[in-house]
Amino acid sequence: MKLYKIETVQHLNTTIEQCWDFFSSPKNLQTITPDNMSFVIQDFDEKRMYPGQIITYTLKPLLGIKVSWVTEITVAKENEYFIDIQLFGPYKLWHHKHFFAPTETGVKMTDIVHYALPFGFLGRIMNKLVVENKVKSIFDYRRNKIEELFNSKK
Repeated sequence: MKLYKIETVQHLNTTIEQCWDFFSSPKNLQTITPDNMSFVIQDFDEKRMYPGQIITYTLKPLLGIKVSWVTEITVAKENEYFIDIQLFGPYKLWHHKHFFAPTETGVKMTDIVHYALPFGFLGRIMNKLVVENKVKSIFDYRRNKIEELFNSKK
């Protein structure tokens, strides 16, 4: 199984409490996901993230094909980090770590995603041709949206 990694770091002009308040609410996933992916939360318990929380949603990541995705929050430490994994969905493995650290000027946010695709050799080809660029474009969108939400002058 070929494992891929994407890591991003972003500085936010906000407090750790405001940052955690936003990112620990599954409702805000839709805000930071590109509109063209038709992301819709199907079910979650309306609570802030906690270990064992299940979130189900649908999205259209490629070619307008609707996909169901189920994630679990495996670890969450308030104002510090949380980890989500895919239980069911398009990836063979999806493990996403979110870290938040206060700085003198705000918060340093680090995302680390490890993912693997099904179908062996064909999955590696699909990653090179399509998936890697798609995942990067989603994180680029997210970076820009978060920049707008936290770092733009109002």
